[in-house]
Amino acid sequence: MNRTGCVLLAVTALVVARQGSATTFSLTGTLAAPQDYATFTLDLPFSGGFTLQTYGFGGGTNLAAELISRGGFDPFVGVFEGTGPAATFIDGTSDLLSNYTSEPAACPPAGRVTIGSVTGQCGDVALSFTGLTAGLYTIVLSDALYYPAAAGEFPPAYLGDGFDDLTGGSPGFQTCYDSADCNTDTGNWALDINVAEDGATLITPEPASFGLTGLGLLCAACVAFRLRSIQTNNPERT
Repeated sequence: MNRTGCVLLAVTALVVARQGSATTFSLTGTLAAPQDYATFTLDLPFSGGFTLQTYGFGGGTNLAAELISRGGFDPFVGVFEGTGPAATFIDGTSDLLSNYTSEPAACPPAGRVTIGSVTGQCGDVALSFTGLTAGLYTIVLSDALYYPAAAGEFPPAYLGDGFDDLTGGSPGFQTCYDSADCNTDTGNWALDINVAEDGATLITPEPASFGLTGLGLLCAACVAFRLRSIQTNNPERT
């Protein structure tokens, strides 16, 4: 199924903190619908790596010492080398994909969620990247059921390949263990980016509108992509 969508990126908070030789970015925001997504461009001025940790699903305390409430959507997080449609997929996952191995690292620090009658469910994502060359990297955060097609393709795969939409066109966020056990989620998300060395910067997408509140940053971007549906494995939930 092919269709064109207008994607709204809304970053409602960005905190930059330098602790020793590391640089951390703690971001929060809200997606308007399951078919939206957020992107961030990380500029690494040196070879090295970084880690990603989400909190929006299970809640927790981020690296900016902010308490994040649970109840947001079940996230996908992925990283591409470069920017724009030609950016090349490196890695990404959600708990609905067969390559999901991040649960032991993700929960804690993120919390676990009860879905219907099923307790102790971890849907947040923790990813670590090492040995990266200096340059620009695109980070994508979306609903677990709406993720870059590159995550299911043989390499090389690109950001311009569009998104796989398994939401069924749902206007609202929902996470299910099975057909009898479902939670209604919000569009809220929270993401920590922890860079091993000092000096990295986060670049906002273009076109965008900006407003600063202390170290806060607001931005919005609208991007159209070709979408296609595929089937995927679900090792934990259906």
